[in-house]
Amino acid sequence: MTKKEKAAYVIEELERLYPETPIPLDHEDAFTLLVAVVLSAQCTDARVNTVTPTLFAKARTPQAMAALSVEEIAEIIRPCGLTPMKSKGIHQFSKMILELHGGEVPQSFEALEAMPAVGHKTASVVMSQAFGVPAFPVDTHIHRLMYRWGLTNGKSVEQTEKDAKALFPRELWNKLHLQIIFYGREYSPARGWSLEKDFISAKIGRASLLKTLK
Repeated sequence: MTKKEKAAYVIEELERLYPETPIPLDHEDAFTLLVAVVLSAQCTDARVNTVTPTLFAKARTPQAMAALSVEEIAEIIRPCGLTPMKSKGIHQFSKMILELHGGEVPQSFEALEAMPAVGHKTASVVMSQAFGVPAFPVDTHIHRLMYRWGLTNGKSVEQTEKDAKALFPRELWNKLHLQIIFYGREYSPARGWSLEKDFISAKIGRASLLKTLK
């Protein structure tokens, strides 16, 4: 199969499996989504969703978040890990949103990525899911599956994102990146990988990988 044929098969199967793609992180608006995505770094969405209700009960706006101390934020978000970086980042970007953006989460990659604790992936999630701007955030699931499916060389998440954007129609990016994540979690995990369960990889996967699993 060519890469285009593989991509078409992936789109068809993922649409069949996941016609609806609810965002895994609980949130109310662009700001709470931004905070939740930052908290999800090296942490499961499920754990983030147990922490954010307490945090947002105290501060669900940039104004309220900036009014908390870094220590107060850290105490609440500790179960998510990377506490010093995340607590400082959330506090600082809340102040930046107030001081530079009139209290509203900015709607540009450049402005988002200029904020502490906000990298390209986080900015991509916010732009795509909060503002509807086509983006293809690449997390560990997408990076792993794109390589397993022979759709990228796996050398970097940057290359994986570039390859995904070249292969998949722009109008599908925002939904498709979530569909791939859902598939990765359910059928193609990093550990305990089985070709009997991972039927997409079994059909279109890289030949070198498939041989090692026979």
